[in-house]
Amino acid sequence: MVTGDNKITAKAIALECGITNPQDGESLILTGPEFIEQTGGVVCKKCRTQECDCPRDKETAKKKGKEVRVDTIANAEAFDKIYKKLDVLARSRPEDKYALVTGLIERGCVVAVTGDGTNDAPALKKADIGFAMNAGTDVAKEAADIVLLDDNFASIVKAAMWGRNIYDNIKKFLQFQLTVNIVAVAMTLISSAILQEEILTAVQLLWVFFFD
Repeated sequence: MVTGDNKITAKAIALECGITNPQDGESLILTGPEFIEQTGGVVCKKCRTQECDCPRDKETAKKKGKEVRVDTIANAEAFDKIYKKLDVLARSRPEDKYALVTGLIERGCVVAVTGDGTNDAPALKKADIGFAMNAGTDVAKEAADIVLLDDNFASIVKAAMWGRNIYDNIKKFLQFQLTVNIVAVAMTLISSAILQEEILTAVQLLWVFFFD
């Protein structure tokens, strides 16, 4: 849980939601400044500085003839020790959220971010998928990939369920179509080359493609 609330409030909410376990000795609850102090924050992978002249988009990079800036965590070893145990990040600023998302993506994690404020925009844009609330700011909604019109987090579960269902159906449809079409075309080509006559007439092929 990444929040702008103070550490005490964030811990109480996390305990109530089951995000953190008081009996877990490895559970970490940090503030944004503490997290940045330990990990070093985000730096340019090439220049190793927080601020540099490297362009951040492809168009600017093309005009200047430079490579697009790639962000990375300054202290990767410290981040590796923290992120698996981190349950709550309190007093989070935009740069803290962005650093956490950047580090997780670097380590091959699929990152989803929810938010409704302007300070959530950098993390929403950087994440693999960003969910913004319909009641949130325009900046957050523009940076996000999906806007929850009903402002209900439970809708994310439904969206994932329907998305996976549609994806599975598309895969099955393509597998079926490719199988039928490849067999039909192969039969036609082989019969034409070897037997010098078609196994299936044009009308029969149309029926095959129609009923598949």
